[in-house]
Amino acid sequence: MEKIIEESKQGESLVLENKPENSKKLFIESYGCAMNFSDSEVVASILSTNGYNTTQKLEEADLVLVNTCSIRDKAEQTIRKRLEKYNAVKRINPKMKVGVLGCMAERLKSQFLEEEKIVDLVVGPDAYKDLPNLLNEVEEGRDAINVILSKEETYGDISPVRLMTNGITAFVSITRGCDNMCTFCVVPFTRGRERSRDPQSILNEIKDLWNNGYKEVTLLGQNVDSYLWYGGGLKKDFVNASEMQKATAVDFDQLLEMVAVGFPKMRIRFSTSNPQDMHESILHVIAKYPNICKHIHLPVQSGSNRILKEMNRLHTREEYIALIDKINAIIPNCAISQDMIAGFPTETEQDHQDTLKLMDYVKYSFGYMYSYSERPGTLAGRKMEDDVPEETKARRLQEIVDLQQAHARYRTEQYIGQTVEVLVEKVSKKSPNEFSGRNSQSITVVFPKENYKIGDFVNVLVERTTGATLIGKAIGLSEMN
Repeated sequence: MEKIIEESKQGESLVLENKPENSKKLFIESYGCAMNFSDSEVVASILSTNGYNTTQKLEEADLVLVNTCSIRDKAEQTIRKRLEKYNAVKRINPKMKVGVLGCMAERLKSQFLEEEKIVDLVVGPDAYKDLPNLLNEVEEGRDAINVILSKEETYGDISPVRLMTNGITAFVSITRGCDNMCTFCVVPFTRGRERSRDPQSILNEIKDLWNNGYKEVTLLGQNVDSYLWYGGGLKKDFVNASEMQKATAVDFDQLLEMVAVGFPKMRIRFSTSNPQDMHESILHVIAKYPNICKHIHLPVQSGSNRILKEMNRLHTREEYIALIDKINAIIPNCAISQDMIAGFPTETEQDHQDTLKLMDYVKYSFGYMYSYSERPGTLAGRKMEDDVPEETKARRLQEIVDLQQAHARYRTEQYIGQTVEVLVEKVSKKSPNEFSGRNSQSITVVFPKENYKIGDFVNVLVERTTGATLIGKAIGLSEMN
């Protein structure tokens, strides 16, 4: 299960600076996880060198692309509604072409093209470089499809354009695919096996961001902790690597240190982590460098050993708790966040209580909580009956959410009276006279603007909390500026 981009960003359309020589217009919007939004930047970069400028007006587009998510049924239903909207516009503008990118494209390829005939092209997560060829096929009146999953593609040679962001924070993809085969998850089937990107291309991308005024990067992957570069190829094939390749391989703690040392005035985050790959060496690197944020997103999914086994999670409750204890010992001020699924097949009331007890032990700073929805193609979808009643799922999810809110308040109240370093990201939604940003622990902090500006690192004295947000006053610029 991946962290989903905040709700307000779902369906956000991408806008680039127009090139005067480009004559065609592209409308592209993204749904789902951070990786999808990052991939849309790669797609826009490829198409901007092939004659396309972006537009936010659907009606004037020559090409409409939607980057899709298959993680939950709700996400797929949202995208189906968008495709209906596109096709209503297409009836008025028949020259317009519609394409589906990403995870849903891989999963529902024939359905979209042949059965429902609602799109002109279908492009999987590893085939974006083939877009110009696929568009030529469409122009010649043929349906176009490429959903072949690659053993090599990382898009390390593509310089992504950036979403219309604050120009301060950016995602940098470091791995693609996943090898974990959790029974509830479609990612290994839609994004393929795990492979890592050349560290030099990652450093080059971050250098470019730094030169363009960015102050924070999030290293991104389905499972960043298992990053392993040994010259290219699948993670699972590392056992067959040469002795030289093994000796010169770069793993996640080494990459994290390279970035921290190479860009000491840039803040570094990473997501998503997997408990069995979060080695102690990574924790020591996080503790050592002040520019690495003290926040670990550590999905657990359930507090029940029986359910964890059914999910094919490669950790037990006891191992997870031992890791939490280790994080607290090595990085005492570290925030930990979670993913949790309520109502997985066969989940009993005792399993649910085990989850609540685990949450009480950890007291997560925040979390991403869902009720289980069966995903076609997953092992759980094929082999397990979705046997927990919807009303039971809803009640258990609400109990998880209520407990998480109480823990979030407990965690934020610990900051009252403390000074925290905040990277100013935007004007506060609630007041034009206040700035909003996050501290190292990824908790939102709001304070009066005064003479500070977006992109500043500001020390803020925390005076109160709303439960999820810290409220305070600035006391000066930090040493990170």
